[in-house]
Amino acid sequence: MNRLPSIGLCLALSAVCAQGWAETVVPIKGQSAQQVQTDINDCHNVAASSTTSQPHVGGRVRGAAVGAAAGAAGAEVRGRQHDEVYDRVDDDVKQQYRQNRAGETAAAGAVVGGARQRQERREDRRTSEATSASAYTSCLQNRGYQVTP
Repeated sequence: MNRLPSIGLCLALSAVCAQGWAETVVPIKGQSAQQVQTDINDCHNVAASSTTSQPHVGGRVRGAAVGAAAGAAGAEVRGRQHDEVYDRVDDDVKQQYRQNRAGETAAAGAVVGGARQRQERREDRRTSEATSASAYTSCLQNRGYQVTP
């Protein structure tokens, strides 16, 4: 009695994807253990190629630029609210005030932009994992397997 093929089939039936999902793959068309493993590998490749996304970059820079513009504009508006005093202030002092406010809000904008960028990356990763898992399962089902988590 040769137990090697049945051991190989048992190993092939429980597949763990590189993405971390644990699946049980059951051949429903009498596929051999070798065919099961080939199909699992092929479907892993299909799933991996189905999820290509562009990385999110530049969030901090964009946030800093928006923050700087908002800070400078806000400083100008606040200065204009006090016309009598603002008009008597030297232009260099006005410029320095606007630059200080722009620098402060640019720093805050960089923090917000970085947080937004990280959130977008996390969401992309979740979407990518779901798409990859779906592609993997669909591929195996189309080849005649029952796939259960």
